[in-house]
Amino acid sequence: MAAAKKKTAKKATAKKKAPAKKKAPAKKAAKKKAPAKKAVKKSAAKKKAPAKKAAKKAAKKKAVKKTAAKKKAPAKKKTGAKRKPNAAFMKAMTPSAALAAVIGSNAMPRTEVTKKIWAYIKRNDLQDSKNRRNINADDKLKGVFGGKKQVSMFEMTKLVNKHLS
Repeated sequence: MAAAKKKTAKKATAKKKAPAKKKAPAKKAAKKKAPAKKAVKKSAAKKKAPAKKAAKKAAKKKAVKKTAAKKKAPAKKKTGAKRKPNAAFMKAMTPSAALAAVIGSNAMPRTEVTKKIWAYIKRNDLQDSKNRRNINADDKLKGVFGGKKQVSMFEMTKLVNKHLS
């Protein structure tokens, strides 16, 4: 009899627990539905997030460009500062006899030689009237230009350097 009582007691407790189990799954189902809705909201939020991230990246790029522009601005050269001349240009050179007839026989740097030749060309109006890059040689300059009647200004510097030592 004791075993029969235990079985009936178990059945009675099982009956009591059974309705509780039925209600519990209903609550779980309700809980499952709610997260499903949140998942939809999260996915919608994730779709919006890339747009926000893109906007943030664009804002960062603009900020970087502004800071880069600020950093580049001081790198410009000062207008008051002068360049130091190259020592090779400042070395005194003696002109040949043909060049000495045009600029003088004193030793001088290449920069001064070029200035004096241009002063001679302008003083005697030796630049070509149609093409200002060409120089028409007179008797003195023909010896410097190697006998040519007309020379371009770029060729002139090459020919003058041959007469310096």
